[in-house]
Amino acid sequence: MSQESTSPPAAAQADDYLERRALRRGSAGWVLLTGLGVAYVVSGDYSGWNFGLAEGGFGGLAIAMVLMGAMYACMVFALAELSSILPAAGGGYGFARRALGPWGGFLTGTAILIEYVLAPAAIVIFIGDYVESLGLFGLESGWPMYLVCFAIFLGIHLWGVGEALRFSFVVTGIAVAALIVFALAALPDFSVASLDDIPVDSSAAGSNSWLPFGLLGIWAAFPFGMWFFLGVEGVPLAAEETRDPARTLPKAIRWSMGILVVLAVVTFVAAAGARGSAAIQEAGNPLVEALQPDGRATTLSRIVNYAGLAGLVASFFSLIYAGSRQLFALSRAGYLPRFLSLTSRRKAPYLGLLVPGTIGFLLAAVSGNGARMLNIAVFGATISYALMSLSHIVLRRREPELPRPYRTPGGVLTSSVALVLACAALVATFLVDVTAAFIALAVYVVALAYFGLYSRKRLVAKAPEEEFAALAAAEAELTRD
Repeated sequence: MSQESTSPPAAAQADDYLERRALRRGSAGWVLLTGLGVAYVVSGDYSGWNFGLAEGGFGGLAIAMVLMGAMYACMVFALAELSSILPAAGGGYGFARRALGPWGGFLTGTAILIEYVLAPAAIVIFIGDYVESLGLFGLESGWPMYLVCFAIFLGIHLWGVGEALRFSFVVTGIAVAALIVFALAALPDFSVASLDDIPVDSSAAGSNSWLPFGLLGIWAAFPFGMWFFLGVEGVPLAAEETRDPARTLPKAIRWSMGILVVLAVVTFVAAAGARGSAAIQEAGNPLVEALQPDGRATTLSRIVNYAGLAGLVASFFSLIYAGSRQLFALSRAGYLPRFLSLTSRRKAPYLGLLVPGTIGFLLAAVSGNGARMLNIAVFGATISYALMSLSHIVLRRREPELPRPYRTPGGVLTSSVALVLACAALVATFLVDVTAAFIALAVYVVALAYFGLYSRKRLVAKAPEEEFAALAAAEAELTRD
């Protein structure tokens, strides 16, 4: 007589696997998620975008901002539909997994992960520079400052998602209020003549006072036009921690994008018009520079300076959240080592927070080159944008009857516009920093080798994104039969 097995059945094993990798459900409504979407991006309003003036002038950067704004608007409308179909923590990876298969899912997820691991590493350097320039408590920028930032903000995330999102919402509110204060303060000094005061490069094709570096300058300014919106696509990563995600996520995505468009236009025009494009094109703190025409600090410039630190903290904090959720989803599904998706008693993916946080700290401490890391992040972002937009097109064509609680206005035409502009932005990264682009490609090659040689054969069928894709395959098989 054979001995009866004492091992739990496969279904129980699968349930236990997912139970140890569960996030806290229903922690966020659309208001907190809207705040999260703005928090991802708000630091870009305070610095970084102005370097695009040195690439394209006011006109070139303005056109780049409009085109990149159109790309993000089209993409977030597509993501709103996709997130209503599959409200899971994988976000873009999950969408691409169903539309483009395991390789497409991994390519998309890896690109998103590059963005959300590198961007906090860059921003923590900027936080250190801000603290030092403000003379806060005599602190200096360097690895001790970076370590403190990561330790404090990782600790808040480990405490719980609800607490983390509420903290992010408050800090983001401060940063947004200060942008409004800045615009009102800059208004008395605004002059249209200041907008196009960068000297014209007569050798550049199509150059004039508004396009001092010619038509090519528009293209070169694409990555800087993105800084007004970079990161907003991370809202769907909160899907599993959201109340009624099919309704909440599309609403939060649309509101986030609307607020960011208004902030981008107001900040860009006010800063360039108050001080002049030439004066702020290389400034590390362009808004403060715009309020100090004689170089002397004023009460308003100090307020904006402190708020700039709040904006950096908001983006740093929220990008840590996004990176941890993308890593969590890829690990839970087996694309990355599975232990990285284990969650704590408070339902926080503690290794998904600590591992990328450690990597980010080491990158910041060793390199100290925030601009280079941001350019690498932008490269990863543009790849993910192209693949997510393509995923929307493929699912619309292949599965037109799939239930869609929210439908993208314009359908595949909208996502096609996002796809074309994302590809153009990807090529533009080579015009700005070819070294950063090749570093990102090298990381991609290593990740793909790991997937192709190892994890591709060890995927977890019970993970939500994999189960969703398997269901699609089964339905397609029944249709063929």
